[in-house]
Amino acid sequence: MAGHSQFKNIMHRKGAQDAKRGRMFTKIIRELTAAARQGLPDPGANPRLRAAVQLARANNMPKDTVTRAIKRAVEGGAGENYEEVRYEGFGPGGIAVIVEALTDNRNRTATDVRIAFTKHGGNLGQSGSVSHMFNRVGMVQYAAEVADADAMLEAAIEAGADDVESGESGHEVICAPDDLGQVREALEKRFGPPSAARLDWRPTAAVPVGEEDAVRLFKLLEALDDSDDVQRVAANYEIAPEIMEKLNA
Repeated sequence: MAGHSQFKNIMHRKGAQDAKRGRMFTKIIRELTAAARQGLPDPGANPRLRAAVQLARANNMPKDTVTRAIKRAVEGGAGENYEEVRYEGFGPGGIAVIVEALTDNRNRTATDVRIAFTKHGGNLGQSGSVSHMFNRVGMVQYAAEVADADAMLEAAIEAGADDVESGESGHEVICAPDDLGQVREALEKRFGPPSAARLDWRPTAAVPVGEEDAVRLFKLLEALDDSDDVQRVAANYEIAPEIMEKLNA
């Protein structure tokens, strides 16, 4: 997704990386906990947990931390009953935004998300207000050095995927949600574990954003990303290269 990649390029150049790494670990631990409680605690028999473990490895999370998170989930630790919630709304320039969260307090999360939208020129909508602008897809991610674009495309087609986007930041293999497991397993046999494999939201069309709205939009996305409750954010924006150069400066 163009918007996702553009935001990540900005974020790699901003702020205290240690703090961001800590927040990422918090999000991954929540996903490990939710995945382990949803199904079996064995990653080999629980696709969602397996994907969470792979994400932890891709972010250099210590193995002991992963093991403890799964163990606490199995033992039913208090205060770790996370509920999946989704919010939909509009950002600056009318950009459609979907926010997925894991929370142990709906009221707190809803308030934090609403404040972020309001503060940065957006507004929350009703459930279903923007999701029709996206397709639900399976996505498997690999680092750029794993394979060249042609090799990844060939492997993805053989695995049953629908599309591949390759660039400097890596490869994104897109497939139907029901095909995610088989596509991930086929690619894993050829390239090893992916850096991420999950269901995602992919916009049906990208909306161009000017410089002023882009600045406000990235502030909104950063505010959402800074929340421990927020797991993923999808948005349907596209920003011209010359504007991205100014924002990256």
